[in-house]
Amino acid sequence: MNKKIQEAFAKFESIGTNAEVSEKVTKILKEESEKNFSTEILKFIHGCIDLTSLSTLDTKESIWKLVDSVNDFEGSRPDIPNVAAICTYPLFTETVKQALTAQNVKIAAVSGGFPASQTFQEVKIAETAMAIMYGADEIDIVLNLGYLAEENYQDAVEEIQEIKEATRGGTLKVILETGAISTINSIEKATIIAMYAGADFIKTSTGKEFPGASPEAVYTICHILKQYHALTGNKTGIKISGGLRKAEDAIAYYTIVKHILGKEWLSKSYFRIGASSLSGDIIRHIGE
Repeated sequence: MNKKIQEAFAKFESIGTNAEVSEKVTKILKEESEKNFSTEILKFIHGCIDLTSLSTLDTKESIWKLVDSVNDFEGSRPDIPNVAAICTYPLFTETVKQALTAQNVKIAAVSGGFPASQTFQEVKIAETAMAIMYGADEIDIVLNLGYLAEENYQDAVEEIQEIKEATRGGTLKVILETGAISTINSIEKATIIAMYAGADFIKTSTGKEFPGASPEAVYTICHILKQYHALTGNKTGIKISGGLRKAEDAIAYYTIVKHILGKEWLSKSYFRIGASSLSGDIIRHIGE
C-alpha cells in the first residue's frame, strides 16, 4: 500500500515552497478579492456554510436553539439561501434531527475521535456508524497526523476507508489540521492521502488546538484537487474552517477557490465554510 501511495504522490506536481505559495496567494487576493466582494457572492457563501457548534458546554437545549435559528431563517429572506448544514458533536445528532424542519439543510457530525484523532480505529468506526444511525448525512473526521508524521500512509488510508464505509454512502469530510502541518509539501501529501482513501471533501482545520485555515493552505489544497480531477475525472470538495468569522475572510477564500478551481466548484456540493458566527456577519453586510 505504501508503494502505491508513493506512486500516487509522484503523479502530482508540487506547487512550490511556503514562501512561493505565500507570494502567489498575496497576488491573487490583491488583484481579485475586492471585485468579488458583492451582495450576490455573499448570498451564495451563506448557502455554503456549515453552521457549527462544537463546545464543551453544548447541551441539548443550546443545540435545539441553534437549529431553531436555522428553522426561523427558512423563508424569512427568500433572496438568501439557508445554510448548507448544521454540524455538532455526534451526541447531538439526534437532537438536530428532531428539531430540524428547514428544507435542504444537511445534518453533519464530527467523528473519529475529533479533534485529535488519537483513539482506537474501532472506536472511530463505531462512533461514525452511530452518528449515521442517529441521523447524520455528513461526517467530519481528522486525518491521523501521527501516521502522516511517521510516513505510515497505509494505516492512514485504510483507516479513512473503513470510516468511509461506516458512513453507508454519507458524505465524508477529512480534516487535515493544516495549522499543525509545517510545510506545503506535507499539506500536498495529506490531501492526496485523503483523496486516495475516498474523501468527498478535504477540510482545512478543526478550529481547536492549532491555528485554523490559512490562504496558503487553501491554495495548496485547491491545486491538488485540480490535479486530481485532471488525472481521474473525480471532483473532491473543499471545506474551509477554523477562525472564519468575517465576511471579508469568506470572500478571500472564495476568491482563491474560484481562481484555481473555477465556477465548477462553486456550489455547496463542492464548497463549504465551517463557522459559528459568519452567518450573522454576512447578513449584516447584505443588509435589508
